[in-house]
Amino acid sequence: MEDINSLLQSAEDSMKASIEHLQYELTKIRTGKASSNLLNDIAVSYYGTMTPINQVASVSTADARTIVIQPWEKNMLRPIENAIFEANLGITPMNDGEVIRLTVPMLTEERRRDLVKQAKHIGEEAKVSVRSVRHKALDTIKKAVKDGFSEDGGKDMENSVQNLVNKYVGNIDHMIEVKEKDVMHV
Repeated sequence: MEDINSLLQSAEDSMKASIEHLQYELTKIRTGKASSNLLNDIAVSYYGTMTPINQVASVSTADARTIVIQPWEKNMLRPIENAIFEANLGITPMNDGEVIRLTVPMLTEERRRDLVKQAKHIGEEAKVSVRSVRHKALDTIKKAVKDGFSEDGGKDMENSVQNLVNKYVGNIDHMIEVKEKDVMHV
């Protein structure tokens, strides 16, 4: 019984986690505008420990197409530059001895379409994750009905789970639509 009562909350928490992961993944798709999020997953060797760039340097956007990285220690310029090259962002870092500048190039129409496809793929993965939560929840409900939970109560729970799925799939579709407009906007 207690499993059934906490089932909806647990399912919704899992679906929220899928949405949060989708948001994080979508920030990594560049839109032709400079964003410090572009560097979120890049780590640099800092005294033998792999450390995110934003923990060894100040990362900011100078204008709509330029990211400026100013290390707190000058000896970190070369390792940061190398980490950016290895990350294969398609952006060449420019090191002037003080800061590293990344100029985000304008996107071609073909590249924009590829990024939209990538965003849609990430969105589909999020939908699969949400549907997986639904599948587990429905299995739990069916087991509870077999163990004595009322069939009407089970049907109500199934409807509630489906309503959650519809809500979160709608959120995913909206997020992908917004990202598509952002990427395709010249």
